[in-house]
Amino acid sequence: MSGLRKNIYICNMISAKLENVLHLFNDEKKKKDVDLVLSTGGARGLAHIGAILQLEEMGYHIRSIAGASMGALVGGLYAAGGLGDFRDWMKTIDKKKIHQLYDFSFSLNHIVKGDRIMKALNQVVPDRNIEDLSIPFCAVAADAVSGKEIIFRKGSMYKAIRASISIPVFFNPVRQGERMYLDGGLVNPLPLNRVKRDKKALLVAVDVSGHDYKGEIMMNQLIKQRNIDHSFALAVLNKMLPHGMDLDLNYVSLLNRTYSIMIHQNTKLALKVTPPDIYVEIPMSRYSTFDFDKSERLIAIGKTKTRKMVEHFLDSGKTQIESA
Repeated sequence: MSGLRKNIYICNMISAKLENVLHLFNDEKKKKDVDLVLSTGGARGLAHIGAILQLEEMGYHIRSIAGASMGALVGGLYAAGGLGDFRDWMKTIDKKKIHQLYDFSFSLNHIVKGDRIMKALNQVVPDRNIEDLSIPFCAVAADAVSGKEIIFRKGSMYKAIRASISIPVFFNPVRQGERMYLDGGLVNPLPLNRVKRDKKALLVAVDVSGHDYKGEIMMNQLIKQRNIDHSFALAVLNKMLPHGMDLDLNYVSLLNRTYSIMIHQNTKLALKVTPPDIYVEIPMSRYSTFDFDKSERLIAIGKTKTRKMVEHFLDSGKTQIESA
């Protein structure tokens, strides 16, 4: 009899532990608050809008947000309550308007100044201080002088965004005192460790980074469009290169390739150090960094992929990290 009682006791203990595990599993799936992290990615980052819309449609509440580069732009506009206005404005953008927003520079370290784009954004959604936004928000950038990651949690939202989107070679770096800010993707392309966390909330990451071969070609075309070949300094440098080499193409392609490799490796590291509950990876090789005239298509892709990964999480209780 004592042996039977012992077996019954053991069975009850196992059953209780299983119930506790199932309870925790179900509680995790029932969480509706989200701490959201949005990656770098240029125009492909417009898919972040679709991800946000899909999360809201599925009943999730975004309580904090962090982003790098385009992720910082979308995240900041969402925290400011202006994502709808931004989306409506993007619907009016075609290739002609894109080029009108490019204030080309004849500098050797960047193609576009970036002032015209920021002025246009400020007209669509007025600037606000980050500490006054409806939810906690932060943007990350790289300090080219110290090599350190800079986290913006207060001050002008657009100054933080402009620093975070300073794509090397393309945008003029942002200078502030002794610091010179470059794109946040250089140091933390998926800032999972920077979003304000709540243990009761799900950590959701949306990643649209990845190598952009089409973007390389488009950037090279932009260089030619601004007639940089007329620069005396560049003409002298081109004369010094071996026959058949073009400084424009080699310089931009090499830097863009290096930038993409760095983003990929840093993203892999971020996912290992701070694994999200839900990881939405959107490679989108068909779209480039500069496809801003395809906003609605990119938003739709973001919605579809996010729904798929959230449903996968609800079914299995775990995230799915495939190729990172």
